[in-house]
Amino acid sequence: MASSRIEVLRQLLEQNPASTFARYGLAMEYVQAGELEPAMAEFRTVIAADPAYSAAYFHGGQTLEKLGRTNDARELYRRGIEATRDGHARGEMQAALEILGEG
Repeated sequence: MASSRIEVLRQLLEQNPASTFARYGLAMEYVQAGELEPAMAEFRTVIAADPAYSAAYFHGGQTLEKLGRTNDARELYRRGIEATRDGHARGEMQAALEILGEG
């Protein structure tokens, strides 16, 4: 079922490549499918298009952690904290940094 959602999201992006919502959804589907590098590519694209899209920083950071790239995850969390005005999202990213041993 995940692959069918991936295909639907790819089709939506073919029709509207600027849809950060569809691109973020595709990234999350890739994560669920265990396709972490393609997920990171989509998270990066979302962030480039909409630097305030806080969920892309948080879930991108988690994906980098799964890839064993903790330094990159820390940097993405830091960038997300700076970019977002959402207090809840900022708190989640701060907590993630603390878990990684940085507060």
